[in-house]
Amino acid sequence: MLREAIQLDAYRYPIRTVASLTGVNPITLRAWERRYGLITPYRTDKGHRLYSQQDIDLICRIVDLLDSGIPISQMKQALQQRLQQGTEVRVESVWGHYLQHMLVAISRLDESCLDATYNEVLALYPIDIVTRDLILPLMQLLGNRWDTAEGCIAEEHFFSVYIRNKLGARFHHRLGMTNGTRLLCACAEGECHEIGLLLFALTAHTEGFETVILGANLPLSELPIAVKRSRSHAIVLSSHANTLRPLLKHNLPLLIQKVQIPVWIGGEASSIYHDEIRQIGAMPLGEDFAQGVKYIQQHFQLHLS
Repeated sequence: MLREAIQLDAYRYPIRTVASLTGVNPITLRAWERRYGLITPYRTDKGHRLYSQQDIDLICRIVDLLDSGIPISQMKQALQQRLQQGTEVRVESVWGHYLQHMLVAISRLDESCLDATYNEVLALYPIDIVTRDLILPLMQLLGNRWDTAEGCIAEEHFFSVYIRNKLGARFHHRLGMTNGTRLLCACAEGECHEIGLLLFALTAHTEGFETVILGANLPLSELPIAVKRSRSHAIVLSSHANTLRPLLKHNLPLLIQKVQIPVWIGGEASSIYHDEIRQIGAMPLGEDFAQGVKYIQQHFQLHLS
């Protein structure tokens, strides 16, 4: 009895708490356990999983290794080598394989095949890594193909509708899992591609932010009333360089003056017009979603402490 009590005291975190602490969803945690034997949670009499702090530390190490490019199939070897010798494992990119499979499915407009690959990768990797290493390169590749091959506009539209629906479902499943800080997310006027905005919003939502998404091509003049009605704490705008440039002289400075809350600008434009964005009183986020969310977290931690 004493041994069981000690064991249960060590294993005190349920799977949803672990998911919240590590950013790895429960489906992925179970796949790492069953398919790869990477973690071994304690199972209660009713079959519920409980995790220790050591398990959480291990999951964080796995995420770090995934982030460095090591595929999940090589993870057990990587962990052993890291523990025993600190040597590096040769990285064989798994993302090229998934990218090729998704491209074939998109070229055939085959939703079932696309769905199978997408669901497989999400079951094995955290959403921020999937976004950075698979979805964004895929979107860029589809965009590059737009002017070079027949049917590529249809391909991009097909994938945009598909991924928008998938992201909407993920938002629905995460309702209520926020910290109360509300971000108003929109594409600046003239910006018609909203998938990058949705991916950013999902990354922010995963980190506890509440998001209000207004979508593509929103006139900046609509944002002050939207901020008031939604009681948002900050604005995040997505834009390409060509669409942002004409807004820098008048529309954006006027918006910043009216709303009196932080305004961040992400996407390609935030890298190209980094200094100009700061000069008008906004803040550039860059093109890395996870890093951008960290900037916003740091801002609110600093100003609320």
